[in-house]
Amino acid sequence: MLGPTFAGLFTGLSLIVAIGAQNAFVLRQGLTLQHIGSVVLVCIAGDVLLITAGVAGVGAIIRSHADVLVVLRWAGAAYLVWFGIRSLAAARRPRALAAERTATRGSVVGAALAITFLNPHVYLDTVLMLGNIANQQGITGRWWFAAGACLGSVTWFLTIGYGARLAAPLMSRPITWRILDVLIGLTMLTIAVLLITG
Repeated sequence: MLGPTFAGLFTGLSLIVAIGAQNAFVLRQGLTLQHIGSVVLVCIAGDVLLITAGVAGVGAIIRSHADVLVVLRWAGAAYLVWFGIRSLAAARRPRALAAERTATRGSVVGAALAITFLNPHVYLDTVLMLGNIANQQGITGRWWFAAGACLGSVTWFLTIGYGARLAAPLMSRPITWRILDVLIGLTMLTIAVLLITG
């Protein structure tokens, strides 16, 4: 029981911890203190749903319909390009932390859903890869593995979402936002290029 759970926890964390589009978005929302509970909930629910689907065998269905991943790749790349350009544009007119509270809950949740589900890597990592590894743990062990992977997701998103508040005093300076926006913009554009080039 503990073996597959810890394997799931560490495998899940190893896939989720890399700074990508979703983590950059959660970090930014945590820093601005904008609807972070909703963002964290969307990200955790998305991971739990996709991990469970992978363990249940949905990965085999996705593998047999490669055209779905192609559509997701292009839609995700387009969204990431838009997000990256928006971040770079924001870097040209940085604001202090207090001035950033303008987004509605609906727009923030919509962005979290888009970053979560339009990224084809999320399907490769959670549904295909984690599902594949989980299913090597045996009939019972695969669900313990899934529980560990889900625990990793919960731990990670709560940590970066709410832990970002610790950096809030630093983020009260416009230059810090400029640097963060440039880094996020470049990260998003790089991931978009990697998606397009396969």
